[in-house]
Amino acid sequence: MRIITGSAKGHRIKAPKGLKTRPTTDRIKESLFNIIPDVSNQRVLDLFSGSGNIGIEFLSRGAEQCYFIDNNASSVKIIKENLKKTDLIKKANVYKNTVDRAIKILSKKRVDFDIIFLDPPYNKNLVKPTIEEISKNNILSKEGYIIIEHESSLNLPERISELVNFDTRKYNDTSISFYRREEG
Repeated sequence: MRIITGSAKGHRIKAPKGLKTRPTTDRIKESLFNIIPDVSNQRVLDLFSGSGNIGIEFLSRGAEQCYFIDNNASSVKIIKENLKKTDLIKKANVYKNTVDRAIKILSKKRVDFDIIFLDPPYNKNLVKPTIEEISKNNILSKEGYIIIEHESSLNLPERISELVNFDTRKYNDTSISFYRREEG
């Protein structure tokens, strides 16, 4: 796993040992950043962060700030190591917490995000409830996007709360889906 471009280009990212994480592949990352190429000055939330691979890629490409949320202590430790190694730690906030609790805390602090990326464990039915929690707690900025990495066999609805799907790309067993507020 490596950072593709930006200030940390070429840096190798470590993954937590012994965990069943599925790091986002370079092919999927390249596609994601072709769809939303300019992330400069964006506030990013990386939920179910794992190694921090995606959030670090956002920071490397110029995102203003990224919050990393994972409930596994090994993952949180690896994320911090990866951020230090890439010299991006000053632009990051890393928290060991459950996603639903973190969303509520961020809402109470009135923090919102331009991009929210989530890559929950497969086959756990976490996508729809997580998006509903994001919507209910109003942590997505008006023009913001939610990007979900999920198993291709999962058919996400066209609409979740006030958010609509505007793109889905399939890569064998993995898909990425994009949601935003309905225009109009």
